[in-house]
Amino acid sequence: MKLNCWIVDDEPLALELLNSYVQKTPFLTLTGKHSSAVQAMKNMPNKQIDVIFLDIQMPEVSGMEFARFLDKNTRIIFTTAFSEYALDGYKVNALDYLLKPFSYSDFLNASKKALEWFEMKAASEDKDDSEVSGIFVRSDYKLVHILFDDILLIEGLKDYIKIFSVKEAKTVLTLMSMKAMEDELPSTRFIRVHRSYIVNRDRIVRIEKNRIIIGKHEIPIGETYRKSFMETINGK
Repeated sequence: MKLNCWIVDDEPLALELLNSYVQKTPFLTLTGKHSSAVQAMKNMPNKQIDVIFLDIQMPEVSGMEFARFLDKNTRIIFTTAFSEYALDGYKVNALDYLLKPFSYSDFLNASKKALEWFEMKAASEDKDDSEVSGIFVRSDYKLVHILFDDILLIEGLKDYIKIFSVKEAKTVLTLMSMKAMEDELPSTRFIRVHRSYIVNRDRIVRIEKNRIIIGKHEIPIGETYRKSFMETINGK
């Protein structure tokens, strides 16, 4: 599998280093090299970008701001000289970040994460929807496969999400936004019922006034989600 990649960095030396790293990586094809986010935005329309190596601190438009304009299927790998930006990167669902100065080995490891993501995505798309049985999430530096049938509910915790499983006593914690998780789940099986909760509709035991009983958990139904939730439950 080949991945189209862009590099965006306002430092000429960093841009050339990234360029050399891409050229050494057989599964990456460089299709865009830009010295600012503004320049990249002008060239972005209708372009397929699989992976983008994106500097955070840049004039006019920062890498973090630019990331919000990217397609949800573009995997972002931030490059930064400041480790405190790492957590902010996960807020825009970045796949990884590279702390400058970084070696080719570091670059390759981050690139392989993107390759793994696209390989899993391709494998899922080759199946019928009925055959897709679960989701992969990154937790404790590992890719964990969780079956849809086993998921009770998902709780949002600021920068993290917590996945409650029927089989596992321990919850799975991963750096990911609720919106990103919602996009990955089949809408026929999972329902957003609150800004902080997504539930597996097949695991709902009962609904009492403003709450859902699911397993041993009592989940509030948010006012914003009440109408769509009840319509879904009632088959409208």
